[in-house]
Amino acid sequence: MTIFVFGHKSPDTDSTASPIIWAWFLDHVGEPAEARLLGTPNTEAQFVAKRWGFELPEQILDVEDGQPVVIVDTNNPAELPANINRAEIRAIIDHHKLVPGLETKNPIEVTIRPLACTATLLWQLMGGHGGHAPEGIKGLALSAILSDTLEFRSPTTTPVDRRLAEQLAQDLGIDIPSYAAEMFAAKSDVSAFSEAELLRMDSKEFTVDGMDFRVSVLETVSPQQILARKDALMAAMPQVAAEDGAQQVLLFVVDILNEEATMLIPNELTKKVAEASFGATVSGDTVVLPGIMSRKKQIIPSLKVA
Repeated sequence: MTIFVFGHKSPDTDSTASPIIWAWFLDHVGEPAEARLLGTPNTEAQFVAKRWGFELPEQILDVEDGQPVVIVDTNNPAELPANINRAEIRAIIDHHKLVPGLETKNPIEVTIRPLACTATLLWQLMGGHGGHAPEGIKGLALSAILSDTLEFRSPTTTPVDRRLAEQLAQDLGIDIPSYAAEMFAAKSDVSAFSEAELLRMDSKEFTVDGMDFRVSVLETVSPQQILARKDALMAAMPQVAAEDGAQQVLLFVVDILNEEATMLIPNELTKKVAEASFGATVSGDTVVLPGIMSRKKQIIPSLKVA
């Protein structure tokens, strides 16, 4: 039976590229596998797939009982299909903190390492097979690393991620600054998306001090394009929160070039969160957080309600 490989429900470049990379590897070693998506990829991921000659994988809403799967770039049940615990989970490969909730029928391979990017971890697990990867697979891996590290600006970046990206770029004849600029420009074009879509585009669910939050991050080289829609985004937050079973949406607009985040402050709760979590002084409906670039390493670990 074909193994499905997928990441989380809000596919960014890593969660789009890594399933394709790992499905290629499994096929390469004789295990039939296909990549799947659990949602619509963001604009950067769509650009990357097209740039390296790939059709976007098929989107699925759920998995059937007994379906063999490999989960990459998450281990959080809230980011996975509702029926995931009735599938046959073969492996989990991730670079996020371990959260409870997944169940397996048998012992499985679980690999979680403190790297910036899942694609880096996949390359480690492939060993020498990575050298046999076609150009497109190498291009996806390079793209995922540049995306997750924000071209090495993010504090999540490790020397391992950087060395692999530089080696892949050399193999492919790619100039990293020029290519990263193309990727970030694609990511920054959000004009076609509604406010609700933007709030869910790169978003994860977390419980903090007993409150359920949807923590959304929009990384861009043109923050004013998003902040110009601030009022509409704040108006959409209550509906998105209610539809998704959260008590509040927290939105951080990450300015890649200036290495800072702007947090939207629509109400007293978000003001309390900003002041308690980041030591910020909030006087309006936004607050700038210098140096904040990473949800995984800086935002989530800092979140407090009081």
